[in-house]
Amino acid sequence: MKHKNSKREKSGVKSGFSVLTFNLRFGLADDGANSWDHRKKALPAFFKQYRPDFIGLQEANDFQIDYIAKILLDYNFIGMRKPAPPNWQNNVIFFQNRWTRIIDEHLFLSPTPEIPSKFPDSRWPRQCTIGMFTDNRRRLICINTHFDFADKVQRDSAVLIMGRLSRLPSNIPAILLGDFNTTPGDNCYGIFTGSKSVATLKGPWFKNAAPEPFPGTFHGFSGRTDGEHLDWILHRGRIAPAAYEVVVNKFEGIFPSDHFPVYAEYGWIEL
Repeated sequence: MKHKNSKREKSGVKSGFSVLTFNLRFGLADDGANSWDHRKKALPAFFKQYRPDFIGLQEANDFQIDYIAKILLDYNFIGMRKPAPPNWQNNVIFFQNRWTRIIDEHLFLSPTPEIPSKFPDSRWPRQCTIGMFTDNRRRLICINTHFDFADKVQRDSAVLIMGRLSRLPSNIPAILLGDFNTTPGDNCYGIFTGSKSVATLKGPWFKNAAPEPFPGTFHGFSGRTDGEHLDWILHRGRIAPAAYEVVVNKFEGIFPSDHFPVYAEYGWIEL
């Protein structure tokens, strides 16, 4: 699914940067013909076509990150846990070398974000990676996360992330990437967008780059495009989406994951 937005053409909006969110599907899953050993052949062709400034990967095992790093030679990345358990799933942000990392932070979505842990009702340990970057002209905050399934856990995770972002300068535009395991309209989405009030939080709030009705991003290797919109690209600050695409294609005859990658382009809004 592709969606073009004319905002880039409006007065005061200048070409800027591109982003991608991609649940990679962890590489140790018993997926038969869609297992990692088969799917990884799709990635060189995929990343030849899509070379965004920022890539948020979820469910990435260490060996998957190592493989992708050999494809994306003009990128660096943050968010890989070291040392980590053998089956650990990382949330990493790959970023083009034209960007310089100013700061980065890795959080566990839990009551104790600085140590390996999880919320009591979370099925799996979940994480968030936050980076601030500069291209020597502008600064940008990029966040990548993967939420668990329970509504309360998702709400608590959203509150935690918004609270952490409040420690960073609010005038710096921000991009929030991730697999949220829920659809817009649910509670955690309302926390990010400001439609659900939380006494401890204040804006700026996020907006969705996707057009409504929100497109399906999960397909379970079926290729169906009518699935749930679980993978979001949200933004806030003086940036405007100029293009949006759910990448529904196969590459080298296979889907890269059970989620469709989601790509967006943004322009800078000038004063």
